[in-house]
Amino acid sequence: MYRKDSPQTIQAMFNSIANRYDKTNAVLSFALHKRWNRALVRHILSSQPSTEPHTYLDLCSGTGEIAFDYLQTKQQACQAYLIDFSPDMLERAKEKATKMTFPQHTLSYLEADVQQLPLHDQIADCATMAYGIRNVQQPSRCIQDVFRVLKPGGRFGILELTRPNNRLLRWGHYVYLRTLFPLLGKWLADNPAAYQYLCQSIHTFIAPQELEHLLQAQGFVHTQRYSLMGGIATILIGHKPLS
Repeated sequence: MYRKDSPQTIQAMFNSIANRYDKTNAVLSFALHKRWNRALVRHILSSQPSTEPHTYLDLCSGTGEIAFDYLQTKQQACQAYLIDFSPDMLERAKEKATKMTFPQHTLSYLEADVQQLPLHDQIADCATMAYGIRNVQQPSRCIQDVFRVLKPGGRFGILELTRPNNRLLRWGHYVYLRTLFPLLGKWLADNPAAYQYLCQSIHTFIAPQELEHLLQAQGFVHTQRYSLMGGIATILIGHKPLS
């Protein structure tokens, strides 16, 4: 079984599912993840100046879906860094980027641990992280390093799969994750054990309000939390103070 406290095995796991990751996620989420992705981009853009060139980070970028959604909304020049622990995921992102047109943007791909970003202090205007924080060994350390690399006034948006608060919905969610989810993962994925781990990671990760407290503990202010589909997914936004 994959363990979050063994980064090498998590890296190998994501490498093993990279080729079919997008298609498998579409089936397992009934394509709802695309709507959630767009919601994250919309929230991170809501308080952002629309006319200035800027630097953008997508952490645990996977195959680049969030980053590409973000870049498609931007007309001004953007330096985008897609950062992931899995080289195979980054290769898939590169392949997808060749089929898109981003003439005004510069894309860089970094294979790195999001707990220790290979970037200078205060380099980025905003950062996103979707479906990744629950797989990080020390989430608070990751948040701390994101805070470091953001400019004053920068924004950090997190999208994560969570457990609903409503008792009935929570029960249905539990049944789906324990029964149908692993069966579909076994049928669709090259590595069924990976989706068993991902299922377990949703059950064992901290609640959204605790994650918001971690953002606040690392210095983020004006935090906001948005529940999607009754809490099946959650978006959190934090702002780095201007001074």
